[in-house]
Amino acid sequence: MSKRNCIICSKPLNNGIIINGRGICKKCEEKIVRCNIETDFYEYYKNCIRKNLTADLLKGEDLVCQDYRY
Repeated sequence: MSKRNCIICSKPLNNGIIINGRGICKKCEEKIVRCNIETDFYEYYKNCIRKNLTADLLKGEDLVCQDYRY
């Protein structure tokens, strides 16, 4: 099994969540959960997740990823 790194901070992933083979460490997960959605940090986290997870999900598909705003 290959060593995984967090898709947010790039540190070795010892614990946290794995989504589609990619991981977010516990520390970054906690930061995301507590982050205010009106900050630049939220946009950064959102872009990291989008860049690292959605590309794999949409690979080979003719789907358009919509940018949903709440």
